[in-house]
Amino acid sequence: MTTTATGGRAAIAARTLRTDRWWFPPAIQAAGLTAWVAYATFRVFQQSDYFVDKYNYLTPFYSPCVSTKCVDEASHFGEFLPYESLGFVAHLIPFAAVSLPFLLLFRLTCYYYRKAYYRAFWLSPPACAVAEPHAKYSGETRFPLIVQNLHRYFFYAAILISLINTYDAINAHRLGGVDGAGGGFGLGLGNIILWINVILLWAYTASCHSCRSIIGGKLNHFSKHPVRYSLWQRVSFLNGHHMLLAWITLGTLALTDFYIMGLAAGWYSDLRFIG
Repeated sequence: MTTTATGGRAAIAARTLRTDRWWFPPAIQAAGLTAWVAYATFRVFQQSDYFVDKYNYLTPFYSPCVSTKCVDEASHFGEFLPYESLGFVAHLIPFAAVSLPFLLLFRLTCYYYRKAYYRAFWLSPPACAVAEPHAKYSGETRFPLIVQNLHRYFFYAAILISLINTYDAINAHRLGGVDGAGGGFGLGLGNIILWINVILLWAYTASCHSCRSIIGGKLNHFSKHPVRYSLWQRVSFLNGHHMLLAWITLGTLALTDFYIMGLAAGWYSDLRFIG
């Protein structure tokens, strides 16, 4: 009777009949996300070693730097977040407080990351054909998960922040400080790392499901909209690699920040090609 449409589900006492290592992907995801969050949290609140004056390298974790404690040369969009007047609380506010919350929300509400941390941390469910331990399921209809529906608006914010990161990469070609003679064009390994990070961030942002929907949504005939159709095809290609780009950009963000931190701390010198 359990095989018929009216028989209901089979009464299986085991959590799953899968014999493969179904637990391995969520375990790796949990370890990777935990390690990245730990590193990013440390760096965001370290409030030092984020800018290399000589080459105008600014880490994306501190962009835009809007605190009154920011290095003046790193504050491309002004300093309007008070630091001294906030006392101890100032140490709990990131220098890039106007951008980091939106970037965090963009990633948290991303369709792929939802799958990743739902499975890795909430076991909801941990894998296909594996029963979850939760007795009830309300979906994304209650707070805080209902905020997932705002993903499109966080995507708009991510576009603006990607533009700022692009400006930072361009500005990094301008030599600065006393050693940099205060001007001229420069090119070093740091510039290459910054550009790789920016390009991949644009690719990840463009691969977003919301971006694909915006580009090709509400169209009944692609043939009547050849430009949007062409863009939709390209975005759809990137969308097929959304998971890969989600992980790669976590890596490039950490690598870019670590490289600039090391330069600012004096651990090593930048490999220069020009200037």
